[in-house]
This record gives sequence, C-alpha cells and structure tokens, in this order.
Amino acid sequence: MRAQIDHVILAGPDLAELEEYAEAQLGVRAQPGGAHPGLGTRNALIGLGGQCYLELVAPDPDQPDPAGGRPFRVDGLSGPTVTGWALRVTDIAEWVAQARESGTDPGDPRPMSRARPDGTELAWQLTPPDTDLDGTVPFLIDWGSAPHPSTGLPAVKLVSMRARHPDAARLRSALESLRAPRGPIQVRVGDPVRLSVVIATDDGEITLG
Repeated sequence: MRAQIDHVILAGPDLAELEEYAEAQLGVRAQPGGAHPGLGTRNALIGLGGQCYLELVAPDPDQPDPAGGRPFRVDGLSGPTVTGWALRVTDIAEWVAQARESGTDPGDPRPMSRARPDGTELAWQLTPPDTDLDGTVPFLIDWGSAPHPSTGLPAVKLVSMRARHPDAARLRSALESLRAPRGPIQVRVGDPVRLSVVIATDDGEITLG
C-alpha cells in the first residue's frame, strides 16, 4: 500500500498576497482555512482534485511569534514559495515505524488542531513538517476520523510534484521508505534545491515553485 499526496504547501510572508497570487495563476479563489495555534501561522485552501489540496500558509498577525520560529521556512520568505508537502496515511505510528525500519526517520507524530471558519474543529496527527533534505522529503499526516479539508473546495488538478536536490539518490530512497506514490513525483539532480508543483487549470498547465 502506498501513501497518497495529501497537500502541497505554498508559503509566503502575507496570506492576502498569497491568495491573490494563487488566484492570478490558477483562476480560482482560495477558501479561508484557519489559524494554527502555537505555530504563528494561518492558512487558506484550494482543491487539487480528489482528497488533495494546495495549502497557502503565512504568518498569523493575531498570534505572537513562536519561540522556535514558524514552520515551512515562512519567516525567511519574501514571496510565494513551495516549501513542503505531505503524504496522507492511516495508522501513522505504524507508518513511522516501518519507515524507520526502511532507513528513513520522519520523526514522532504529534497531534494538531484548528477551527474552520464555520466553527468545526479539525484534529489530526502529523510528523514534523520541517523535514530532511531541505524540505524536499514529505512529512506524514493522518486525519483519522476528521473530515478531509479538501471537501467542498474550489478545485484545479494536480499533475505532478517536482523535487530538485543535489543528493537525488538519497531523496529517492526516502520517498521509497515513506511509500510515496511513484507516478506523480519527479526527482531530479540539481542545485539550488527546489520544490515545484504542476497544476492543470482551465487555461493550461501552470508550474508553481
């Protein structure tokens, strides 16, 4: 059984600017998500087809700066950047154990939650989102019994994920240990490190990177 791509992170210094950028590129407007308590971030979402979505992540001005810095390298960004991605799994503890046996340690799962604009509380578990190999390795997420955030979102379609890294062999090994899907993920040797996502829109394919 393989994991599935759950979501892709498009991060930046300002959420309103991210929403405008995404709408200009993709032709759909992101829907409000919510705040991530304790992390200093908030989000908005666009569907990518099926149970998959694009998560726009930026600082939350209503939260204090977290002591350890915000996830996804948000604090160091000057504009929209793809900074991470998640694989959806069930029984995340068992998935982590098997990944460790295969030579990749995704880190210990931890619980998280946020309130949707309608007041619905979402709760999930995930491994640390700031991952190895400069963030090109995906983190794991388990939604348990929570409704998936992609439900009801305006949607475009994910075509592929692309990752460029000078140690591409190590990245491929990590992806196999995590049982990532093989088809939509393209790994290339190169420098500088770069994550990008190819999305099909009504006006053709767009690459966000």
